[in-house]
Amino acid sequence: MTPLEACVQQEGRAELVQQVRAKINELGIQYIYYQFISVTGRIVGKGVPADHWETIAERGIQLVYGATANLFLDRHSNYIGYGPEASELVAIPDPETFCQLPWDKRVARVFCTCFRNREEPEAPGGYLTSDCRGNLKRIHAQFQADHNGLHLRHGTEPEMMWLKKGPDGKPAGGVTKPNCYHIDQFEELRPVFLRVIDYCKAMGLDMIQGDHEDAPGQLELNFMYDDALRTADRLTTYRQICSQVAREFNLIACFMTKPFMGLSANGCHHNLSLWYGGEDQVSDFGYESLPGMSGSFSYRKGGDNTFLPLPENHPTLPGPTGLNAIGGIIDHLGALTAIGCSTVNSYRRLWDTGLWAPVYADWGYQNRTCGLRVSAPGRFEYRAVDSMVNPYLMASAILKAFDDGIKRNLDPGEPETRNLYEAMEAGKQVKKLPMSLGEALERLAQDDVIKSAMPGDMYSVYTWYKRDEWEKFLATSTDWDVEMYMDCLP
Repeated sequence: MTPLEACVQQEGRAELVQQVRAKINELGIQYIYYQFISVTGRIVGKGVPADHWETIAERGIQLVYGATANLFLDRHSNYIGYGPEASELVAIPDPETFCQLPWDKRVARVFCTCFRNREEPEAPGGYLTSDCRGNLKRIHAQFQADHNGLHLRHGTEPEMMWLKKGPDGKPAGGVTKPNCYHIDQFEELRPVFLRVIDYCKAMGLDMIQGDHEDAPGQLELNFMYDDALRTADRLTTYRQICSQVAREFNLIACFMTKPFMGLSANGCHHNLSLWYGGEDQVSDFGYESLPGMSGSFSYRKGGDNTFLPLPENHPTLPGPTGLNAIGGIIDHLGALTAIGCSTVNSYRRLWDTGLWAPVYADWGYQNRTCGLRVSAPGRFEYRAVDSMVNPYLMASAILKAFDDGIKRNLDPGEPETRNLYEAMEAGKQVKKLPMSLGEALERLAQDDVIKSAMPGDMYSVYTWYKRDEWEKFLATSTDWDVEMYMDCLP
């Protein structure tokens, strides 16, 4: 049996398909978005009338393989990853992710897992390895199998900016002033963020806190941490919600990392922990009947957090598994940066001084001068991740770094308590992160552990896409070039 047919026929799935039909009828759903995620984190897919749910649940939707690379042309006019002669993928919906869209309750969405076409001469019905979401499912399952059920739970801190839209449709500055944690600026955006929170609740995001950050129109609205796949799905959903709310308020929801120099960038810190056990619990948010399948409203609760300190140790010192995991991240931080800081613009964040950007591979407790910060007992914050990250690729790569750290018993060294810049002036030797996309891609090419988070076609498609982005930048003359060199001679 092929992986595709095994997915369609897996135990319990037929019942889930029937439950989705019941939800379609109950909620009055007329149309369904069948969506998956491209290598850059973009949501792609098809829309199909809900009458055809059972057929699509079994047969899937078909799109060209190149949809996983946004059907993007490189600077030489070649389609990245897959040419026009390539076959079509088959995207099979995951019924447990079915959820109504709160801004148009006639429409629902469902995430899909992608496979090779059933009629392919090579590996028919096999996994499509350029499907980052499907890869994460399999990589996490293998990690759990290798470590007796140990699994990743994480949360993200998705910063983004709400920008005004000028008459030409282009950004015209932030809605608010760049005053960090200022309630009055937060209040200015209250109609916007309350709309976001309402939509998030309706799609299963348990919103826990938020604040105004220190750039124009910059907000951070956080949702509860969970299993790796559901957290990635929820970050994708959050972005989709913000984009919709921006349309409703005639604003721009800006997830670009660094739109303004001299002001804070949009980060997306990942707060990480590894657990044994626990069970899924449904958060109904007061709904008598959920506007979607319970899987969209479930969170992993309970179990044993292996990052918690041992009883005999200081409460700021993670347990042995946590230390090994930190060691794995530090050892592979250069290659990880090609995923966490995935664009040319990402490195503006690292170069703009005095704004707490993480540029050194070290760790400490509550020490924001380090790339990794133990922010509270039981978790640590991986800071070299920005708002344009593909969360599925990032979680896959983190799992590979954790796996390597645990298997090799990597020691991250003592936590740094000093300001890292002062410690370095005093003679401490610390590795620096790559400071450009080109350098990060070179570090990735040299790291087989992190490359293994991109199996099959994924590594070649991702690096082709990103090397082309880097080359396009190098081949572009910018306003800075003109200002710097126009009158340089005689």
